[in-house]
Amino acid sequence: MFTGIVQAVATIDRLRDHDGIRTFEIEFSQGFCEGLAIGASVAVDGVCLTVTTLLSETRASFDVMLQSLRVTTLSQFEEGARVNVERAAKDGAEIGGHPLSGHIDFAASVLSVTEIEDNYRLRIAMEGDWKRYIFPKGYIAINGASLTIAEVDRQQGWFDVWLIPETRRMTTFEDKQQGDLLNIEIERGTQVVVDTVRTTLEENLGKLYPLLEALLAQQGQSLEQLTVGDIPRLTSSMNKK
Repeated sequence: MFTGIVQAVATIDRLRDHDGIRTFEIEFSQGFCEGLAIGASVAVDGVCLTVTTLLSETRASFDVMLQSLRVTTLSQFEEGARVNVERAAKDGAEIGGHPLSGHIDFAASVLSVTEIEDNYRLRIAMEGDWKRYIFPKGYIAINGASLTIAEVDRQQGWFDVWLIPETRRMTTFEDKQQGDLLNIEIERGTQVVVDTVRTTLEENLGKLYPLLEALLAQQGQSLEQLTVGDIPRLTSSMNKK
């Protein structure tokens, strides 16, 4: 498990492809690898990777399978790329962000970047069924960083996150430009609540369920907005238990 608090920025120093696997050799900042062992987990831009070789005090390698390359942005990385990294959380560690699994749900593109003095906004595209899990003031993980969703427009298909100066300093977000892809992990508590509500409604409404869903869509609304508008508060309470 990870906390969504990025600990450092690392550099992909070498890439090797062999037998359907891509090996990443990553250079970390001094001290990051202290106590790191083969088999340990490290989130690399939000993707949970397993240490396969310890190359030096600041360098380790990771093998990535084809499925992970397909679902995430890892397939686009080149040598010299900078990535957000976080060590797996230890038992009893403070959860500064929200619990993350390191299993990416989808990759989304940056629609725009806006900077107003020290305020920095990323507008990110959202598509398909994943829209149902994205709510204002809810949690979301982007490239391994736990962030709070500011605004959502389901009809136009985007959501906003704002970054404070400390987040900008500790991550690679300032490198991102319009069109770049980001790794997205949905907050699991939100997903559980939304899926439970939808299943309950579907079971109770039967054939009326798709009709109600279509009618709401015509009005720019969704069942989630009507039934689980308090999801951020509910999931926040669940995460603290």
